[in-house]
Amino acid sequence: MNRLDYLHLNGKEVEGIVAALQQLLADFQVYYTNLRGFHWNIVGHGFFNMHAKFEEMYDDAAEKVDEIAERILMLGGTPANTFSDYLKVAKVKEVSNVACGAEAVENILNTYGYFIDAERKLLKLASEAGDEGTVAMMSDYLKEQEKMVWMLTAFSTKCNCG
Repeated sequence: MNRLDYLHLNGKEVEGIVAALQQLLADFQVYYTNLRGFHWNIVGHGFFNMHAKFEEMYDDAAEKVDEIAERILMLGGTPANTFSDYLKVAKVKEVSNVACGAEAVENILNTYGYFIDAERKLLKLASEAGDEGTVAMMSDYLKEQEKMVWMLTAFSTKCNCG
């Protein structure tokens, strides 16, 4: 018996899930690197808060990278593990020399928009295949990211308060 037999998952359906997870892995790796750059290069009035927040965010992204890679392994795939492989397929683009907080936040919001769309599609694919493990993982990611979008848009809204 192979692993998928024990998991009661269809091999053909799982191939599509693994491919989508590989894409997500590549994108999260690039996102992680972008966050490190924001953390290192941020300057200006919000430095202390943003520097700490970007560190929190890249720690979270690193954890997700590991979770995604392990999910690929659980489903019988082999996660890509080189940056050259990631850069060939990543839809999240590398950014460099971003020192402005507003520019960094805008990049993060755009990345979250992409992730939310990709994860919704992956969640649907996994749900149709009966892959509740991937469904749960994507649901958790979506919940966190939707909250972060709310917080980042609130943070970046200009306010004329009194």
